[in-house]
Amino acid sequence: MTDLRLPLHQHQIPASPLVLGCMRFGGEWDGLPITDDLVLEGHHAVEAALEIGINHYDLADIYTRGKAEHVFGRILSERQGLREQIIIQSKCGIRLVGDDEGPQRYDSSGAHIQASVDGILTRLGVDYLDILLLHRPDPLAHPQEISEALARLHHSGKVRHFGVSNMGSEQIRLLQLNCTVPLIVNQLEMSLDKIGFVEAGVTVNRPQAKDNVFPYGTMEYCQAEHIQLQAWGPLAQGRFTGRVVEGQRPEIEHTARVVHRIAGERGVTAESVVLAWLMKHPAGIQPVIGSIRPERIRACRDATRIELTRYEWYELYSASCGRRM
Repeated sequence: MTDLRLPLHQHQIPASPLVLGCMRFGGEWDGLPITDDLVLEGHHAVEAALEIGINHYDLADIYTRGKAEHVFGRILSERQGLREQIIIQSKCGIRLVGDDEGPQRYDSSGAHIQASVDGILTRLGVDYLDILLLHRPDPLAHPQEISEALARLHHSGKVRHFGVSNMGSEQIRLLQLNCTVPLIVNQLEMSLDKIGFVEAGVTVNRPQAKDNVFPYGTMEYCQAEHIQLQAWGPLAQGRFTGRVVEGQRPEIEHTARVVHRIAGERGVTAESVVLAWLMKHPAGIQPVIGSIRPERIRACRDATRIELTRYEWYELYSASCGRRM
């Protein structure tokens, strides 16, 4: 369970163990206007999240091409007092095709970071972000330029805390060596389907390590430096809880049976078991639930009240990787 604590209006509030990912707010990535129905859909998702104790919300400036933040801003304006009760994080650093005449690319220049934050705050209708994440590693990143941009944002009060997304330990280390503000979050894809974060350690000095793309040492580095690990895609698009995906790994079906058996034995939902497997890791992973469906969000309600045994955890891990330890 996460121990991430952020100061909001002179109060220390603990971040909820689960985060609601708002990537699907605002409908399609089509540039069409936001309708009242899309705002209502967002309200229902936030209501479901609040019901199960979620106070941490994850966005990005590119989600549905800015519409996700517009919708969330409407929700904040229509639910008086909500802003003071929650943690809002957003991301920047990706330029999508169609934003200008250039290619789709990453952009961690100081000017882009500053302009992105100004846009995020405008769309949300708020004065500050609790956390800003750099969305993807930029090969042309200049750590000192990033440091200066983050320092300006912090000094101005526009952003209170900073982190990264999809970065390995050495990339974070280089940034942190140059940054005067601490990096407190790293968000990565981790789930029962994407088990590279476990395999990176388990397969050290073994042939299987050559096929793993997860950056070795990242889990350990973040633990050592007290960087909160967040998992995007933690429910694996429903692969273990009922959704059938064409061409999926044969191990998925077996793992799904184990998930449902454990859920039945524990009297909890299958979604909660999938999340509890992640949260069993000693790094204190914070899953970011990416659904906008209220019933799907509520199905995660038991994840924080159960703790899998070592036997159950290894049974699920072995089923997913498809081999004996």
